[in-house]
Amino acid sequence: MIVSHKHKFIFIKTAKTAGTSIEIALSEFCGDEDIITPISESDEKIRSDLGFRGPQNYRVPLNKYKKIDWAKLFLQGKPAGFYNHMPASEIKALLDRDVWNSYYKFCFDRNPWDKFVSLYYWLNRSDRYSSIEDFMNNGMEQGINGFDLYAIGGIKAVNAVYKYEEMADSLEDISLVLGLPKKLELPKYKAKAGVRKSGGHFSEVLTEEQILMVDLMAAREIKLLGYER
Repeated sequence: MIVSHKHKFIFIKTAKTAGTSIEIALSEFCGDEDIITPISESDEKIRSDLGFRGPQNYRVPLNKYKKIDWAKLFLQGKPAGFYNHMPASEIKALLDRDVWNSYYKFCFDRNPWDKFVSLYYWLNRSDRYSSIEDFMNNGMEQGINGFDLYAIGGIKAVNAVYKYEEMADSLEDISLVLGLPKKLELPKYKAKAGVRKSGGHFSEVLTEEQILMVDLMAAREIKLLGYER
């Protein structure tokens, strides 16, 4: 995720929505004081090769610690800070109120049935699951719930949830809203590409029963964004 004081935006990263590629693209426009959380080593190399900023300012200074932050540090050895796929509620808690209220907050989400298939292939790279049914029965379906990342108390907490399927138009809109000096463009490579074994429609991979299960798991996203099968 990224908090840019330079361009006054907060980017919340959801799963399987080209989030890493978007982070890398946004990094080009970040300033010295902006918060950029780490991504994988291979993706950081891409970001570095492009000459963009890498991870910075994602640890909370000790002089800004709250009681709960000190408790986590002493009891869990976990320093307070921003991290990848951080939910809106936690980001808000670490930022000044005026920053959270005034900055443009946005994220991406995706057709939930297609996202589920993509998530399955990504998490099953080492054949951990024997089938999609095995994957679904072992609780890994929670990764498709983007709503939990960009909502607080069951209410959408961002200014915009862009659709993965409308990437080109979304990037153009983001560029205009943020007043970037040039159009936001994703790097030519695709982060985490080449994992999915099936490029077809999700109905070719999921059974009707599994599709109905995704209907239930992603009901909030479907309602909010108007996705249809």
